[in-house]
Amino acid sequence: MSDTVLDRASAPRPTPKPGILDIAPYVPGKSKVEGVEHPLKLSANENILGSSPAAREAFSTAFDQLQMYPDGRSTILREALAATYGLEPDRLLFGCGSDEIFQMLNQTFLEPGDNIVQGEFGFGAYAIGARACQAEVRMAPEPGYRIDVDELLKLVDERTRIVFVANPANPTGTWNSGEEIRRLHAGLPPSVVLCLDGAYAEFCDDPAYEDGMSMVREFENVVVTRTFSKLHGLAALRVGWAYMPREMAAAVDRIRLPFNVNIPAQLAAVAALGDADFQRRSLALVNQWRPWLAQQLGGLGLEPLPSAANFVLVGFPATPGKTAKEADAFLSARGLITRYVAGYGLPNHLRITIGLEVHNRAVVEALAEFMKGAAQ
Repeated sequence: MSDTVLDRASAPRPTPKPGILDIAPYVPGKSKVEGVEHPLKLSANENILGSSPAAREAFSTAFDQLQMYPDGRSTILREALAATYGLEPDRLLFGCGSDEIFQMLNQTFLEPGDNIVQGEFGFGAYAIGARACQAEVRMAPEPGYRIDVDELLKLVDERTRIVFVANPANPTGTWNSGEEIRRLHAGLPPSVVLCLDGAYAEFCDDPAYEDGMSMVREFENVVVTRTFSKLHGLAALRVGWAYMPREMAAAVDRIRLPFNVNIPAQLAAVAALGDADFQRRSLALVNQWRPWLAQQLGGLGLEPLPSAANFVLVGFPATPGKTAKEADAFLSARGLITRYVAGYGLPNHLRITIGLEVHNRAVVEALAEFMKGAAQ
């Protein structure tokens, strides 16, 4: 019996297994500002238009079903997604947000001593789930704030079980072409799962972009995840889904918690999926104001990254008086909440969700005032 087991057995209270207390808990962006009654929240990449009227109506029809357990197979949503995207229903898996799917993948494939590989600025949920399984998390450098295929592949070894890639990426907004993703896949052993997190996939319309769905059909080790939280504006309901090989779906489904997607969420998601007008309006807003916001921020002497998501990541000087942290405090004091992303290893950046015209102009005007004041 190991010393660790003996120590836990003789402890005066229950003791978490090794590694749990070393995990940094996920810290979401702030949503309140002291002294500001109704701040504008541009910190979580939520849909500024709200959600589909059809989704809200569908949600309201669930009031008389609150005493009932949901369909654990999410059948109505499974059928709607299969019909909308031309997918095979038995390849679909559902989660309480994409986060739960990442957790289930980690639980299914990781043993103590295994590892996952991700970019250095990757979404924190990947690493949290891996470390909870006593696996190693390997962070590949992202030169130019983009996933680099060669840097990822350098970290893959015989104990690598999953490679996580968000495409487009959060919090950077950068993206990789289908050619790059396929080169990454070609460099991986067939035993390694390539998980393509497509939370922001709908916002990237470049012809070179590939969402990965066809790769799931071609290969036995590719998973694509999506969410209803961003484009569809259903973040509060936590609906994520994945498309994966049948054998993998059958394995992961064995550890899925019963009834993990509730009835109102299923109904609202089906309705949102069918509301093409709301989706078009949401995409049009981002396509109009994302380049405008980036151009204006660049004109202030800041460094916005090219983004294919519904936000812009902007770099600030490290000079005292001009830093991202100070800019974040300056904006917050004026009721404008952005995301300071030091927790992602980006202490010189703010992530700003695309808002309505009045919101975007308010952010630019406030930052112009901030930079002017810093220059004096």
